[in-house]
Amino acid sequence: MTFKDRLIHVREAKWFSNLTTAVIIFYASVLGFKTIGEVETQYTILLTILDYMVTVYFLIEIAIKLYAEENTMDFFKSGWNVFDFVIVVITIVPLDNTAIAPIARIFRIFRVLRLLTSRPELKKIIDMLIKAIPSIVDIVILMFIVFYIYAIIGNFLFEDAASGLWKDFLISMLTLFRILTFEDWTDVMYEGMEMHSWSWIYFVSFVIIAAFVFFNLFVAVIIGEMEKINNKDMVDEMHEEHGKIDLILLEMKELRAEIKSLKENPDDSRT
Repeated sequence: MTFKDRLIHVREAKWFSNLTTAVIIFYASVLGFKTIGEVETQYTILLTILDYMVTVYFLIEIAIKLYAEENTMDFFKSGWNVFDFVIVVITIVPLDNTAIAPIARIFRIFRVLRLLTSRPELKKIIDMLIKAIPSIVDIVILMFIVFYIYAIIGNFLFEDAASGLWKDFLISMLTLFRILTFEDWTDVMYEGMEMHSWSWIYFVSFVIIAAFVFFNLFVAVIIGEMEKINNKDMVDEMHEEHGKIDLILLEMKELRAEIKSLKENPDDSRT
């Protein structure tokens, strides 16, 4: 096994992915300790050393992934690899003693985002969410229309409410969002019912449409995209298995032909 083959084996190994995940979680803990003033003051040198060790590990990881590719440029064909590379490069640029040192510290926080790329399961979830964006946008547009209509009606019905929650269109939209999150929405409803006893219909219908129906639409879209990804994985596995079976059948056919040839020409086998 060549050195490159060993690097490929390391890159594909489960323990390597788990190690990267552990390092990222460890680094997230280090960042958390840095926010504690007393800890950062007492253990400044230790935290700095740990930061450098994590940086070195990320450099080694990227180097392994780059060298393990058949063609180095193939590494950059994956958006996730580009994401990893950019984060690592930005965080190793020496900016601590410059005017933009606070920005450099913020970039270091982005290292924690590499947790998304170190776990194939997390990447699958992110890919699923990205593919669900068009459907989610359509639902949001429909939801905005419902909010718009209810905000206008709410302003018309409860504009004179003492709380001022319906005094104009924008405030009415915020009030509806409060109702959507169930933040003391019954208090808002009871105030409206003091003005119009039948206004409970307005609030209950909005909760049913916005909170229940639209929430379930979001869930349905996400589940649908997840099923598509799972079905695609199953199809890919089936194609891979069929390819293996076809290869075995081809080898068996060639073997039979060779055996038949040997039976028909025994003298050739002796020679």
